Amino acid sequence: MTRSGANLGRSSWRFVLLVLVLACAVIAAWFWRDFSRFGNTPLRVTATGQSIEFGRGTSFKDIVHQLRAQGLSTAAPLYWRLLAEEMHVAGRLHAGEYALVAGMTPQQLLTNMAQGKVMQRDVTIVDGWNFHDVLQALSKADQLKHDTVGLDDATIMQKIGAPNEKPEGRFLPETYAYVKGDSDLDVLRRAHDAMSKTLDASWAKRDLNLPLATPYDALILASIVEKETGRADERQRVAGVFIRRLQKNMLLQTDPTVIYGMGASYTGTIHKVDLTTDTPYNTYTRPGLPPTPIAMPGKLSIEAALHPAAGDDLYFVAKGDGTHVFAPTLDEQNRNVACYQLKHCQ
Repeated sequence: MTRSGANLGRSSWRFVLLVLVLACAVIAAWFWRDFSRFGNTPLRVTATGQSIEFGRGTSFKDIVHQLRAQGLSTAAPLYWRLLAEEMHVAGRLHAGEYALVAGMTPQQLLTNMAQGKVMQRDVTIVDGWNFHDVLQALSKADQLKHDTVGLDDATIMQKIGAPNEKPEGRFLPETYAYVKGDSDLDVLRRAHDAMSKTLDASWAKRDLNLPLATPYDALILASIVEKETGRADERQRVAGVFIRRLQKNMLLQTDPTVIYGMGASYTGTIHKVDLTTDTPYNTYTRPGLPPTPIAMPGKLSIEAALHPAAGDDLYFVAKGDGTHVFAPTLDEQNRNVACYQLKHCQ
C-alpha cells in the first residue's frame, strides 16, 4: 500500500470513529434529556381521589409493573430504576396506599413512598354525639376496617384497653386521621386516650369546692352542658346553674338526661308524662347526676363544668333562637317560661 493509500485509510477510520462518537453523544444527550423529562412529567392521573396501593414485600420491579398496568406511566422500567437510584431511594420505598393528584410527577411519588407519606382519610366525632352515633360514623368511614361489628359495648371497651368502663362520653370529639388497614377499634382507642388525657389535665386545674367527687362526675356534667347549649358564651353559665343546684341538693331537672333515658322510645318530642316516668337518667325524679354521661362532651364543655360561672342563677329556659334566659328564682323562671315557651309575655 502506498503512503497516500495508508493515510486515506487512517482518515476513513478517524471519520467513522468521529461519526460513532458524535452518534453516541447525540444518543446520550437524547437519552438524558428524555430521562430528565420523564422525572418531571406528570403521571396520568385521571380522577379525583385516585390512589395506588403497594403491598408489603412488593419488589421495585413489581411497583413499576403496577404503575404501568394502571396506566399511570408508559416509561420504560429502566427509567424508573435510574430515577430511584439518582434520588437514593431505591430499596427503601414503603408499602401502603398513596394519593395520586393531578400534576404529580414520578419524582414526587417516589419521594412520598420513601418518606412513607401514605394516604390519610379523616373521620370526625362530633360534639354531643352519643356512642351509637360514633359507631354509625365509623361504620361509614371509607377504607376503615369495621372490627366492632357484632361486638357489644363491654367487648369493645375491653378490646381498646378500657375494661369495665361504660363507653358513653369516653371519646373526645375531634377529627382523627387514619390510613387504609386501620380499624374502627384503632380510632376508638385514640379517641379514648385523647379524652382521658384531656379530662385528667382539666381536672388537675379545676376550680376549688366543686360538688364533683371524681373526673367522671365532671365528664357527666360536661355531657349535660354539651346537650343543653351549643353556644360557647353560655356554657359556663349553664354549668354554674347545675353546680349550684347540686350544692343545694336540688333536682337538676334537665330534659336531655330524660331524653337519653327514654332511648329508642324518644321520637323527637318530650311530654309531661316523660318527665314523671322514672329511669336512672330522669333528673326530674332522681337527685344528683345521672349514672353515666349522656353524650361526648367537647373540650369547651369540660372546661365549663370545671370552671363554672359565678352567680345566683338556678334556672334557665330556651328562648327559641338558640339562646337561653336565666333566672335566680322560681317565680322569675315561671315568667320566663310563660313568655318564651307559652308566648304569654307580660
